[in-house]
Amino acid sequence: MHDLIIRGGNIVDGTGKAAENGDIAIDDGKITQVGQVDGSARRTVDADGLTVTPGFVDIHTHYDAQVTWDPHVLPSGWHGVTTTVVGNCGVGFAPAKPERHEWLIGLMEGVEDIPGAALSEGIQWNWESFPEYLDALEASPLAVNVGTHVPHGAIRAYVMEERGAKNEAATAEDIEQMYQLVREGLEAGALGFSTSRTLGHRAVDGEPVPGTFAQEDELFGIGRALRDTGTGIFELAGAGAAGDTGGDGADDALKEIDWMHRLSAEIGRPVSFAMLQFDSRPDQWRELLEICEKTHSQGANVIAQFAARPFGILTGHETTANPFLNRPAYLKIAELPIDERARRLQDPELRRSILGPERVGSAGFGSMTDQPKVYERLFPMGDPPDYEPTVDKSIAAIAEREGRPADEVLYDYLLRDGGRELLLFPFFNYSYGQLDCMVEMIHNPHAVLSLGDGGAHCGLICDASLTTFMLTHWVRDRSRGEKIPLEHAVHSMTQDTAKLYGLLDRGVIAPGYRADINLIDLEGLQLRRPKMAYDLPGGARRLLQRADGYHSTLVGGQEIMVGGEPTDARPGGLIRGAQPAPTA
Repeated sequence: MHDLIIRGGNIVDGTGKAAENGDIAIDDGKITQVGQVDGSARRTVDADGLTVTPGFVDIHTHYDAQVTWDPHVLPSGWHGVTTTVVGNCGVGFAPAKPERHEWLIGLMEGVEDIPGAALSEGIQWNWESFPEYLDALEASPLAVNVGTHVPHGAIRAYVMEERGAKNEAATAEDIEQMYQLVREGLEAGALGFSTSRTLGHRAVDGEPVPGTFAQEDELFGIGRALRDTGTGIFELAGAGAAGDTGGDGADDALKEIDWMHRLSAEIGRPVSFAMLQFDSRPDQWRELLEICEKTHSQGANVIAQFAARPFGILTGHETTANPFLNRPAYLKIAELPIDERARRLQDPELRRSILGPERVGSAGFGSMTDQPKVYERLFPMGDPPDYEPTVDKSIAAIAEREGRPADEVLYDYLLRDGGRELLLFPFFNYSYGQLDCMVEMIHNPHAVLSLGDGGAHCGLICDASLTTFMLTHWVRDRSRGEKIPLEHAVHSMTQDTAKLYGLLDRGVIAPGYRADINLIDLEGLQLRRPKMAYDLPGGARRLLQRADGYHSTLVGGQEIMVGGEPTDARPGGLIRGAQPAPTA
């Protein structure tokens, strides 16, 4: 008598091998049999017509605080994610001296655009040390599995206080103390250490994230904690990740990769960095991957993290990046509730005033709309949303066809859906209106699918749906170029990401592995349009995106999502350190 049998599904097992129709037996939270399962079960699920995959392993999220109040870590939970890794990019909330709480909140708010008021209300702060933070996560009633890094920003501020926050150089004593704290965190169960070196990452006060300018003695001194414990990954958002955007140099990434490889070879641990494709150096990503390949034989293991769709922002009347925030007439109504604002925006006189020549000083994205080429990168998303739009779908192209000024066309589009319309503005990974470079990245053994940033950039981005996008766009729907085989796409989101973090007990449908499983109606799978919600603590906003077509998601053999809705089951928990593969 099995606990559960999933019968007759199209099993894509996560290893990359061809899909096969069969059954899956589950007992005590683990898979016990795959293929033809005889006998009975306490519960049986008919998976005929469904695609059955391992639960997705998302290694780059920022649910460090949200996980303490949201057991399903939405929106990721809507997209088949059963394991999530937090504490990326050097930001997090432990260790934390009591007098540093608000500063850490400001750091996360600035770097990851998570409303500080929501963090202040939602975090309980029942920890100071990093091991105590892990204990707090372990005590949380989780539906999914959660692992975390030790973040450089918190470590630096804890040891060096204001000197660390202001990016002063670390002394030998500082480095030794940081080494000890990182080692303590790894021994308590952290999955690695993270840092950030891009000038695009700044605290809410404008200061670069602590560690941005850390010298090699500090980076290598901390990295040796991974060597000495024999565990963990060194993760970073490196200088130059986004080219010359936000203050980085266009070739900084090529300079950074040198020390990454030397560090990986010295400590014997993986080093993983964020990699984007950008206009000023459109093929630099290929150079980076070639370097990774060449140095692998020298004992280094450096892996690029990439996102398989355009990397940019969503803009509209409810987002942080509102394109009319440099128009004085708009600023007079900018704080009105969206329904009232949309009604006022239909007034012809107000429209003329907003679209007139008057401007105020720099207002973030608003000031950019005075540059004509910006309209060439602004795209109505459509429904279902289009993340690989052709150039003829841009606001600029629409304006040219209609013989109207681009800002008038933009004005009209943003009034759709009661003023809640969102437009896609891709900064990176979007070259001449296509995503062909992503195909190479997806197939490259030195790159791993990542950078969904779940839980972060609440007013700008909603890319936690990357897993669903892989199955809809890349596997099923793409018509403009090469598609990705289903088996490879699933492998890239399961065994591949799990293996990088040493989580060898998941990401595969085979006897002995965790019964973290998705049942998916692949033909009916569909991304919904992103929408702004006001459901964070204190009513703070965040962009959310749901999907249709997930029949159910299981963690440890228990259904945590059914038909896109959370259940009351809480079978997840904290992951403490690397997990061994099942024994035969």
